[in-house]
Order: sequence, then C-alpha cells, then structure tokens
Amino acid sequence: MAINRSSIAKELLPGLNAVFGIEYGEVNDEHKPLYEVENSDRAFEEEVLFTGFGTAPDKTEGAAVSYDDAQESYTARYDNETVALAFAVTEEAMEDNLYDTFAKLRAKGLARAMANTKQVKAAATFNNAFASSGVNLGDGKTLCASDHPTVGDGDQSNLIAASDLAQATLETALTNIQKVKDDRGILIGASALSLHIPVDSWNIADVLLNTPGKVSSADNDINAINSMGMIPQGYRVNHFLTDSDSWYLITDVPNGMKHFQRTPLSTAMEGDFDTGNVRYKARERYVFGVSDYRGIFGVEGA
Repeated sequence: MAINRSSIAKELLPGLNAVFGIEYGEVNDEHKPLYEVENSDRAFEEEVLFTGFGTAPDKTEGAAVSYDDAQESYTARYDNETVALAFAVTEEAMEDNLYDTFAKLRAKGLARAMANTKQVKAAATFNNAFASSGVNLGDGKTLCASDHPTVGDGDQSNLIAASDLAQATLETALTNIQKVKDDRGILIGASALSLHIPVDSWNIADVLLNTPGKVSSADNDINAINSMGMIPQGYRVNHFLTDSDSWYLITDVPNGMKHFQRTPLSTAMEGDFDTGNVRYKARERYVFGVSDYRGIFGVEGA
C-alpha cells in the first residue's frame, strides 16, 4: 500500500505552518556498552567453550603422573537476522509539492525506526534473562541462572537472589563476581566493569556509585564501592529494559555478550513503472546473543 494524497490531505492545503512528529529525538546506541561488537561475514557464527585442565593433584614419590583431558563443552550459535522496513508514495503525492516531507521520512523516519528496532532487540536478551521462555544459552539454561552446568565444577551461578538495587545487594554481587571459576573450578580473576539499570533506578545507582560515604548510614564508614573503584565504567541507564527494578553487571570476562553485525544499515529507493509509485527501503542484518554467561551477572528485582 502506498501513501496517497488522501492520507496526507492536510499537507496539501495552504496555510499549514508545520508538520511535526518526524523531528523527535532518539535514544540510540544503548546496546554498545552491553555487548562486544564483531563483524560477521557468514549466515551464522558459532563459538565453542573449550575447557582447560583442573587443579594439579599431588604426585607421590615413585608414582605415575596424573593425566587430565581438555575438551569442548557447549556451543553458542548466532543466526544473523535481517531487519527491513519500507514505504511507498504515489506519483501524484510526489508531484504535489510534498517532496520535502517524504525526503524527511526517508532520511529520518526510516533511520529512527531502524535504530529503535536495534535497541529493542538488544534489550530483549536482558528482558528475557530470567524467563524460562527466553532465549537459552548453549548449555540449555537462561541467560541468568543458578545452575549453569560445567564439566568439572558442578553448577555455577550468575544470578543474584531477587532484590532491588541497594548497597548490600550490590556488594554481594560484586563479591560473587570475584569468586567466578572456569569449567574446571579454577578462579579466573573476574571483576565487574559496569552497572546497567532501567530508567527507574537512575537515582539510586548514582547515589550508590558516587557517594563517598556508606549510603543511608549514620556511621562514618566509607563507601568501598566508590573508594575502591569496584565498577570502573560506572552505571548506564538503558531505556529499553522493561523490568523497572532488574539490574545487571557486565564483567571483564571475554566473549560474554556478543553482537555480530552482518550488514550495516543501508537505504534504497526505486520507482515502479506500472504505478509510478516511489518505494523506499531500509535494511540491516545482525544478531545479539551470549557465549559465556560469566560475562554478566543479573538480578531480578524484588
């Protein structure tokens, strides 16, 4: 269906002062602090977890050395998805001095819609982090779970007990991150990089990270989170997180949250010979996902 003169009748009348709704601001690129970004040249990408060796056992004098096996564990698969949006305009509407309006729709309207789509898709991984119906990892678990299976260290957790963002719960999460081990039970020296929150938590996050003293305490205790720089990249508000009290910590564990960009945003236009309509299209291809769950710790609000 094409945009015709009847659907934009007001713009054909003299005396119209302004057309509004196209010039709104945008909330863009909030996905970038959440994901490692890589280019892709395939229909899909796969990343496999390779387990190392466990702690070496004691060898008694004269006894044989112990052997261990390294092996592949689960595989994370990323299927690149195509996102596209188009609109058409009749040649009569184009003729009647409305070229500027449609030029704005093409340049700004399509770009704004495509940018919003990317942010929604990026946040969906987090919005479904605790849901059994969400996207499962290669190990068959949800993004944030207390029972991620390992080869040699039982179940591991990147889930903190449901609680709102507060000093005590944030300290617990930061402590748990420092205790993270690999699949064979060896500490990996993980630490938090950044805190990610919905817009509802901007005030408490700023207080917790930037107040010199311990929050809501009458004692003269320092705020260790602040003084030790426990979250070096600070906090980021993500306007596309739908749970008003969930929050997440991105860690320095590599190959955690991943965003593969297959084809960057492009636009095109063409005329249709039979109808005279002009068609505009925007297209992009990418995927969001996760390889190593240790790259994120999540807390579902109370």
